[in-house]
This record gives sequence, C-alpha cells and structure tokens, in this order.
Amino acid sequence: MNTATAPEAAARGAGVRAPQDDIAAQHWQGGPIRCGDCEYAYLLSMGEGQGCEPGHACMQDAYARRIDRFFRWNPMLSDDQLGHDYFEVRAIAARRASVFRLTALIKDSDETVRLQVALRLPQALLAKLVNDPHREVRIRVAQRLAPPELAALRHDPDYGVRELVAQRLSPALLPTMAHDPDRAVRMRVAQRLDMPALLRMADDVDADVRRVVAERLPVALLSRLAHDSDWRVRWEVAQRADTDTLEAMHNDDESEVRQAVHERLKNNVIEIGVSHG
Repeated sequence: MNTATAPEAAARGAGVRAPQDDIAAQHWQGGPIRCGDCEYAYLLSMGEGQGCEPGHACMQDAYARRIDRFFRWNPMLSDDQLGHDYFEVRAIAARRASVFRLTALIKDSDETVRLQVALRLPQALLAKLVNDPHREVRIRVAQRLAPPELAALRHDPDYGVRELVAQRLSPALLPTMAHDPDRAVRMRVAQRLDMPALLRMADDVDADVRRVVAERLPVALLSRLAHDSDWRVRWEVAQRADTDTLEAMHNDDESEVRQAVHERLKNNVIEIGVSHG
C-alpha cells in the first residue's frame, strides 16, 4: 500500500536536478527531508524555477547552496525565517529580508548571520556592530562605515580591521594611527599621510614603513633618509633625490644603491647637457 503523502509524491515526481558532484540532500537536523512535514509543502506544485524543489531548492536542506536557491525563488519568505533555528537559514534569509527587520539579528548567536547583517544594515545602525566579537564582522563594518564614524575602530584588537580603517579614515585623524603597533597598519598610514606628519614617520622602527615614507617625501627632504640603516630605504631615496643628496650617497656601502645613484647622476648630466645644447 502506498502511504506517501501528496507533497511527498509530488517531490518524487519533480525529480532532482542537483549536479552529480553535489552533496546529497539531507535535513539540516540530520536524516532525510520529508516534504510533508514542511510548512512550505504547497510550493512543490509551482513548477520549475519557482516554489521549491527537493535536492535543488529547499529551505529544510543542510546545504547552504540549496537554501540560497530557495530564497532566490521565494524572496518574499525571507522575513518570516529570520528566527529559524538553523543559522544558515537565518544568514541566507538576511540577504533578502527587509532592512527594517535586520536589527533583530545584530546580536545573533552566529557570526555568519551577523556578517550578512553587517553587509546590509543602514549606516545609522552599522555602528552597533563596531564591537562585534568576530573579526570578520568588524572587517565588513570597517569596509562600509562612513569615514567620520571610523574613529571608533582605530584601536580595534585585530590588525586587519585597523588596516582597513587606515585606508579609509579621514586625513585629519590619520596621524593618530601613525604609531599603531602593527607594521602593515603603519604602512597604510604612510601611504596616505600628508606633510608634516609624514616626515615624523621617517623615524619609524620598521624599514618597510620608512620605504613608503621615502617614496612620498618631498624631494627637498629626502636627505633625511639618505643614510638610513636599511639599504632598501636608501635605494628608494636614490630613485627621487636631488643632485646634492645623490652626491652625498655616491659611496654608499650597498652596490645596488651605488648603481642607482650613478645612473641618476649620469642621467642628470645628460639632461643638463641637453638643456644647454
């Protein structure tokens, strides 16, 4: 005797269109998916590309891709599933739910959900996530937060967050990050910092930071780094320095620096000759 319910029979008749290398369909709590137990069983009759389809577009599946396809077919159901017990359902529903409903998920227990919230929250509410416990959430906040609000993340415990802040922070506040404990952050600061604050970074303890400073300092101030302890910094100086500074570097200890100095001096002589020709 056939005891299958009408929705389950419809599910078998619909066929499974998942790719051959896709993972097998499984209920998010484990075990098989029973369409007859689903509140959206009525969607099975809507046809291809709509409603739902076991193994292809299903909200009860454990596989995020199939859940996402379900909500792409049924975006109007997103608001209703923001409180679902499975974090993948909440996270994917949050992609299409009304932004007015997202505030309820700001303190969701799962960072995957809060990450989706951080990508969509209006600017006026985004600051509520600046102290989120997960770095990936705070990184998304740092990418989206309006520059005037970024100051709250300048001292974030994660260097990746602070690096993003250094890329976007307003120039007026950027000098406050010039002494960040992480080299990568200070390099980002040096890439954007204006004078005279940039000159103060010429004494940074890290050569990579001083190299960035050497790339951006006004030519008239490059002599400050002409005898830097790191040859790579001196090489950068040699690429842009004026003749007086180059002459002072003529006998540099490093052959790569001497070569760069000699080539620059030779080119300067040629240019002077051409200009007087």
